[in-house]
Amino acid sequence: MHPSYFAMVMATGIVSIASFLLGLKLIARGLFALNIGFYLVLWALLLLRCARYPQRVKADLLHHGRSVGFFTIVAGTCVLGSQFVIIGGMWTLAAMLWYLGIVLWLCCTYGIITVLTVKESKPGLAEGINGGWLLPVVAAQSVAVLGAQLAGGFATSRQPGVLLFCLTVWLGAGMLYIWIISLIFYRYTFFELHPSDLAPPYWINMGAVAISTLAGTMLLAAAPHSFLLSDLTPFVKGMTLFFWSTATWWVPMLIILGVWRHVYRRFPLRYDPLYWGAVFPLGMYTACTYRLTQVMHAELLTWVPRVFIVIALAAWALTLFGLIHQLVVQSKSRQP
Repeated sequence: MHPSYFAMVMATGIVSIASFLLGLKLIARGLFALNIGFYLVLWALLLLRCARYPQRVKADLLHHGRSVGFFTIVAGTCVLGSQFVIIGGMWTLAAMLWYLGIVLWLCCTYGIITVLTVKESKPGLAEGINGGWLLPVVAAQSVAVLGAQLAGGFATSRQPGVLLFCLTVWLGAGMLYIWIISLIFYRYTFFELHPSDLAPPYWINMGAVAISTLAGTMLLAAAPHSFLLSDLTPFVKGMTLFFWSTATWWVPMLIILGVWRHVYRRFPLRYDPLYWGAVFPLGMYTACTYRLTQVMHAELLTWVPRVFIVIALAAWALTLFGLIHQLVVQSKSRQP
C-alpha cells in the first residue's frame, strides 16, 4: 500500500465538489457517498498495515520519495470535510474533520520534514525530489480551504481568529510552493530526464497552485467575517490571481511532457496508485476556476470549468477502472 493512496479520496472529493458546483448534483452526491467509503477503508488498511508491517511503514517514513505521500492523509481528510460542508450541509462533521486535519498536518509537517532533514543518508536532488514533494503545500492549503468555509459557522468572536489562522497557513504554504517548485524546475531543466522520472505526481506542480487559488477565493468569500481580511482584500485578490495564472501556465506544459513520455518515448500507460495524484489537479483546477469567476467577476472564464469537469470525470473514471482491473487480475493470480 503506497503512502499516497489517500490521493484517491482527494481526487474523488474534489471531482465531486466540482460536479456539484457545476450543477451535476446526482454525480456529486454519488461520488460523495463513495468517498466516505474510500476514506474509511483506507484508514482501516493504513492502521492494519501499521500493525502488521511496522518496519515497512518506517521505511516509507524515511524514504525521500515516498514519505511525502503521507500528506495525502491530511488533504484527503480536509477535502472530505469540504464535501460535508458543500454537498452534505453537515457543519459539525466537517468541523471535526478540520480539527483532525490540523492535527495530522502538524504531525506530518514537523515530523516527516524533520526526519528527512536530520537523517544522515540522503539521495541527490535528481533522485530525491519529484512532484510529490508539493503534497505538503496541498495539505496546508486544504486546511486553509476547509477552515475558511467553516468560519461563518463559528461564534462571531471566534471568526476573526479562525480566518487569521487560515490566512497565515495560506501564505506560508504559498511560500513553501515557491521554495519547492524552484528545486523541481531546476531538477527538470538541468538534469537528465527519463520517462520514468515523470511519474504521475508531476501533475501536482499544477494542483498545488490550483488549491492555493481555491483557498484564496474562500478567504475572499469569508472576508466579511474579518476586518483584517477586509483590509487585505486587494492583496488577497492579487495573490489568488497569481496562483491561478501559475496553475494555468502549467497545464499545457504538463500535457506536452505527457505526450513526450507516452507517445514519443513510448512509456507504457498502466494503472498506478499515483495516478490519483494526477486526477486531483484536474478536479482542483475546475473548482478553483469556477470560484475565481465568482469572486473576480471574470465571466470570460466561465467556459473553462465546464470543459475541465468533463476531463476530470473521464480521468477519474479511467483511474477507477484501472484500480478495479488490477484488483481483479491480482485476485485471479492468487487463486490455486
